[in-house]
Amino acid sequence: MRIASISTYLPRECGIATFNDNVERAIQANFPNQTSLEKGFGIAINDSDELHTYDYPKHIKFVIRQNRQKDYIEAATLLNTSDVQAVVLEHEFGIYGGESGIYILPLLHRLEKPLFTVLHTVLQEPSHTQKLIIQEIAARSAKVIVMSRRGIEFLTTIYGISPERIQYIEHGVPDLEAPAVNPLKKVSAFRNHRVLLTFGLLSRNKGLETVIQALPKIVERHPDVMYVILGKTHPGILRNSGEEYRDYLKRLAVRLNVEKHLTFINQFVSEEELMNYLSAAHIYVTPYLNEAQITSGTLSYAVGAGAAVVSTPYWHALELLENNRGRLFNFKDASMLADTVIDLLDNPKATESLKRNAYAYGLHLRWPKIGADYIQTIRKVLDEEVFVEKELLQIVDPERIPEFSLTHACRLTDDTGIVQHAKYGIPNLKEGYCLDDNARALIMALMAYQRNKSQEALELLPIYLSFIHYMQCDDGNFRNFLSFRREYLDEVGSDDSFGRTVWSLGYLISAAPNNSYREFAGELFFRSVPHFRQLHHLRGIANTIIGVSYYLKAHPDNDQLLQELAGLTTPLMEAYARQRGNDWHWFEEKLTYDNAILPLALLHSCEITGDESVKKVAMESMAFLDSLTMEKGFLSPIGNQGWHQRGGEVPVFDQQAIETMAMVLLYLQAYQSTHESLYVEKMFISYQWFLGENILRVPLYDHETKGCCDGLQETGLNRNQGAESTLAYLISHLAVLKALELEYEYDLAGQVLEPAL
Repeated sequence: MRIASISTYLPRECGIATFNDNVERAIQANFPNQTSLEKGFGIAINDSDELHTYDYPKHIKFVIRQNRQKDYIEAATLLNTSDVQAVVLEHEFGIYGGESGIYILPLLHRLEKPLFTVLHTVLQEPSHTQKLIIQEIAARSAKVIVMSRRGIEFLTTIYGISPERIQYIEHGVPDLEAPAVNPLKKVSAFRNHRVLLTFGLLSRNKGLETVIQALPKIVERHPDVMYVILGKTHPGILRNSGEEYRDYLKRLAVRLNVEKHLTFINQFVSEEELMNYLSAAHIYVTPYLNEAQITSGTLSYAVGAGAAVVSTPYWHALELLENNRGRLFNFKDASMLADTVIDLLDNPKATESLKRNAYAYGLHLRWPKIGADYIQTIRKVLDEEVFVEKELLQIVDPERIPEFSLTHACRLTDDTGIVQHAKYGIPNLKEGYCLDDNARALIMALMAYQRNKSQEALELLPIYLSFIHYMQCDDGNFRNFLSFRREYLDEVGSDDSFGRTVWSLGYLISAAPNNSYREFAGELFFRSVPHFRQLHHLRGIANTIIGVSYYLKAHPDNDQLLQELAGLTTPLMEAYARQRGNDWHWFEEKLTYDNAILPLALLHSCEITGDESVKKVAMESMAFLDSLTMEKGFLSPIGNQGWHQRGGEVPVFDQQAIETMAMVLLYLQAYQSTHESLYVEKMFISYQWFLGENILRVPLYDHETKGCCDGLQETGLNRNQGAESTLAYLISHLAVLKALELEYEYDLAGQVLEPAL
């Protein structure tokens, strides 16, 4: 069986590296006659930007540098083109790059081999990003493997993962017996001492101070006791804090006058050496500080070695030490620990009973047996053909569209308007309001009302329209920013905010729910018209074109507005003619923000005027933008970290929701113009950027708050959920629903179209 593994690897001093090494060897132990050509290979995760940090084993074919995103993509390509039958992924949040290890998701999304993921951590209270990562990993895995029953409970109840997707395989232990003559008995720490032992990488959460605090009471009764702490300081802790924790423990021992009963062995030992330590110790102690430990490899090893274990009642200990396989004491309770240890030292028969029970249970945890469990799990999936390669995106799959909800938009809206920013999902009143967002909110509310005559949306309309009225100056121009105290913060807003406001007013005029709204919007709209020709920025002009076009849909005979539309369209056409080159079909020397708004505006313009030259530029520039942002099969908008300069690299991050909204609206308008279902497909692909079809493979739409995160950053999500991003999502959602209705209407009209569903 050819299996590839993705993990940290020895000689990196990491518990997961040791675990993965054991899993690989345990699987191979079940195929003793397998040749090297029939074996799989490993992909190592490096904790530095250097490729040759460690002297990895020969079967490592590729090294992923933790914080290099491209390495993850290259690894996926290697796996897909290899002849391995399955991939085993060791998962721990901290070993992969990005926020909570989010960089692993693009690799998994591209993977075309059956995936089996071993979860070393299952959090009871995950962050938003951590929960999304585990859910996405489960969705991409044929099986997720957990090493405790509590892990299964968490995955099903907290993460909503189907029990059929979960496989329970316990943590393995070395297939070794205690030596007949233990060489450690001659070592000073063990000679003439009864040893309490703890081993593993040192860090603050291990609670070793609790054992030291218990020593005075223990040694008063049993002065021959020695507490041995075996292990190096965790490499991450060592880099950031040095030996601060170890030094603290030494000072504590001195203060309690038990320094002669404490020995540190600062080594990362082999399994054979570890077996010697475990069999030489009288009692093994795991004094972790809280219950949130779903798996403990050190505890498994101690049980497997037949040690007498005393532990705090963290989750794995509660399972592994049941049925008299160990003793428990309360978290941080040094007195209870001392009493438990004294009782065991006073009663050798009780201690031997614990050891016998632990040893008997540990026999079925030996690595070859665990390796057979992995093989059985993988083989069952392959034999039953449970794993199906990921299908190409359907054009539009209604099942993938969340239920539309105005919950977060309403949360951000008060009687003044929609608040500009949020901290996570909570309105940030300190930042006040802006015209941009209230104009978008007016468009969104009207789209929502048009869809199903939503009373909730109808009640929002006057709030946003009233805000626009409040922000209009006496000369018909608009301010943009307003404090929470309703104090103006600028004299004149930007061209962009002006244009978006004209768009919202023109849209309201064309589709108002009653005459009162239409007439009021018309009044505000015409007061702004004298400022059209004063616009200089292309995006402000483009937004205004869209608003004027909507007005002319309702009033096609208004010659004044037809002339204004022509006057607004000319600067875009002239800019395109100046900048266009053989390999550059764009309006400017660089692509910056809200790019799709430019071809979108021209499509709206030619819909009114019928000007084919305008349509040609719109379609050509749309195709150019498409080539830059859709080449990977999903939408990757132009990032705002430097923009895309002509002849330069396309920046990937930060990606903003308004980019995606503009792409969705662009493809919708292209579909309405051409009736070609290709644009429905592209529109839906763009919309799914919000739902996780993006470069990091993580959803920006928050199913809990019904809001949308403010951006896709290099390391993960911007978890704030302000008005701009949430409105961009809601407008995109409503546009997709509108496209579905249009496709159905075109089919009924007898159009010859490719099916959209």
